[in-house]
Amino acid sequence: MNIKDTIDKSRLPQHVAIIMDGNGRWAKERGKLRVFGHKNGVAAVRDTVEGAVEIGIKYLTLYAFSTENWNRPKLEVSALMELLVNTINKETKTLMDNGVKLNAIGDLKQLPPKCHKQLHEAMNKTAGNSNSTLTLALSYSARWEITEAARQLANQVQLGLINPGDIDENLFAQHLTMPDIPDPELLIRTSGEQRISNYLLWQLAYSELYFTDKMWPEFRRNDLFEAVYAYQKRERRFGRTSEQLVP
Repeated sequence: MNIKDTIDKSRLPQHVAIIMDGNGRWAKERGKLRVFGHKNGVAAVRDTVEGAVEIGIKYLTLYAFSTENWNRPKLEVSALMELLVNTINKETKTLMDNGVKLNAIGDLKQLPPKCHKQLHEAMNKTAGNSNSTLTLALSYSARWEITEAARQLANQVQLGLINPGDIDENLFAQHLTMPDIPDPELLIRTSGEQRISNYLLWQLAYSELYFTDKMWPEFRRNDLFEAVYAYQKRERRFGRTSEQLVP
């Protein structure tokens, strides 16, 4: 039986987040430069996005470039930024064909002007699509995101717009980067590493974590389907007991 056929469409995670890890190691194992792995990772993104649309996942968020990645060798960073521009240009048609809206989170002003321009053009072009929303986390870190939210709220208190006592979880969440998107129910990380790496720390509070040894350039829609199937076999209690979940 096809793994897709085992998935219960009535219990899909609305939002799946992915840490796309292993591009560099995959390339190194093949005697290639790290950028070779990043280029091959584009096919994994395309197939995963199409797979998400195929089974009905409404939100997909990919960790594409962290704030810490700026510390990598300049040649690799430059190649990654050029690859990002080229990929956005080439893949916008794929997004349109699949009805996918493109979104981006992170300190986007740090991106090179050409990259920033292409990104926003693609976001504007796909803004009317409604099958699924693909969010790219670019120049992103969760600590940066939480710090920015705290700064915004502190500024509002200083201006007298809100009182400190008004700040609760809901108000704080509204100042994060995806206030209108539900928190991820499932986080997938490739390459065998088992850590969150400063990714969506607030939003992942109750996410199910799924780790696979497969390197990102090898990841395909069937791997996404397997992760979703594994997610559906888990009991999500949110602090309650199993007995409390029984109707």
